Amino acid sequence: MSDREAAALVAVQTALARGPVVRAARLLSFFGEHSGGWLALGVAGAVLDRRRRPEWTVAAASVVASHAASIAVKRVVRRRRPHHEDVQVLAGTPSKLSFPSSHATSTTAAAIAYGALTNQPLVPLLVPPMAISRLVLGVHYPTDVLAGAVLGAVVARGVRRIVWGRR
Repeated sequence: MSDREAAALVAVQTALARGPVVRAARLLSFFGEHSGGWLALGVAGAVLDRRRRPEWTVAAASVVASHAASIAVKRVVRRRRPHHEDVQVLAGTPSKLSFPSSHATSTTAAAIAYGALTNQPLVPLLVPPMAISRLVLGVHYPTDVLAGAVLGAVVARGVRRIVWGRR
């Protein structure tokens, strides 16, 4: 970890890692684990909005695809999670690999895909809290969450373009 990233991570934890914020971050972590919460929302949309079932299905598929892409990149890059003496790790993780953040990846994909379906600006509402939660919990470096957000955006837009064209 670079000294700058360690300092940024420690600064976030110093400023924010208190009871209610840590509890909220853990809830977000649980919701986003393996993109499960975002996938459940997409399935619910497909079930409840029959008229746009194909669109909801493609949007949910983009969430799954983004998660799969993040796992593939993690296995290639093999960056270890934060291990600096001043960083508190406040949550468990399913792997020791850090780059990119799968939570940031799937959250960004969901925000873009579901935002397009609902005509709502979901990216600024959903992505920052999830990205910050990963730092508060001490399980990712800042560049992990940034790269995850970029990857999620690329996958969500790519899936949409592959399936629907420029529509």
